[in-house]
Amino acid sequence: MFTPKYPAPDTAPTADTSLVRPLTGLVHPAACDCHHTPAPAPVPAPVPAGRPSVQFTPGALVVAAAGGTALVLVVGTVLVSMLLAVAITAASVAICAVVLRSLLNHQHNR
Repeated sequence: MFTPKYPAPDTAPTADTSLVRPLTGLVHPAACDCHHTPAPAPVPAPVPAGRPSVQFTPGALVVAAAGGTALVLVVGTVLVSMLLAVAITAASVAICAVVLRSLLNHQHNR
């Protein structure tokens, strides 16, 4: 499914240098009498005024609000749990530092 499909070697086009002429000088000579007309600019499709491009039904609005609320609750839970993990780690490191300081001071006093 994801492998490329190449044409059979006998149907693949060959590079024929006689069909392509090298460019020399100007691409289109200045002394040209072929009377080109400029191509017209594309006209964008008109957009109906007064009608929004996206319309929500009441059911779709309820689903979108519920989905947004669920997303906010999940992201908030994850962020609060990460903050709590950092706070617990900081408190345990502080307690370890106080205990080590107490042990080291106790040794020096003896």
